[in-house]
Amino acid sequence: MSEIQRKFDEISKKYDEQRKQFIPCFDDFYRVSVSMASVNTENPKILDIGAGTGLLSAFLMGRYPDASFTLIDLSEKMLDIAKNRFKGNSNVEYIVADYSKYSFVEEYDMVVSALSIHHLEDEEKKEVYKKSHSLLKQNGIIINADQVHGETPFIENLNKKIWRRYIENSGLPEEEILAGYERTKLDKESTLDQQINWLKEAGFCDVSCIYKFYQFAVIFGRKVTVSGLS
Repeated sequence: MSEIQRKFDEISKKYDEQRKQFIPCFDDFYRVSVSMASVNTENPKILDIGAGTGLLSAFLMGRYPDASFTLIDLSEKMLDIAKNRFKGNSNVEYIVADYSKYSFVEEYDMVVSALSIHHLEDEEKKEVYKKSHSLLKQNGIIINADQVHGETPFIENLNKKIWRRYIENSGLPEEEILAGYERTKLDKESTLDQQINWLKEAGFCDVSCIYKFYQFAVIFGRKVTVSGLS
């Protein structure tokens, strides 16, 4: 985790401005994530795990301006960007910690994450999904907008080949592209099917991949008891 923290501390100031270049489907990726964030309150409590600079929370804030947000991330420098972004908003709390090990005490209407969980080992991913389920209120939802591994070696190679083609025609300076490729060495992507199964094993219902563009996927799940099924 210290290597992940170091890499993202280094990129913190340029992270947001590079997102559209490194995520070819940027607009749809975040738009779909926000569109699925439907709960039975206009003032939800939202936990953003691996929140980074608060980019996903910023989009969600556009839909729920009076929501309460808790942003947790390993990189203090990334969260410093988020603090500046949300300066003056007393409804935002910040936690500098490893969310896979942190002991949360509150319940939430949503647990959301963007481009973070793929840095965890498979067993850690499973535990994060179980923890997320335990933290959610009845009818609460999880949204994970993340990178997934190709279903076969051929598909994985194709996904990465097409992604690199996008990046290398994005206009980013070569040194920033190379630094981005270096960060991918920290990735521990799992397949979409694996993650859907892990969410179901964690107790989530209505689990689905709502959106997919090569290796970028938006995965959804809902927490309901048997009596709450609808």
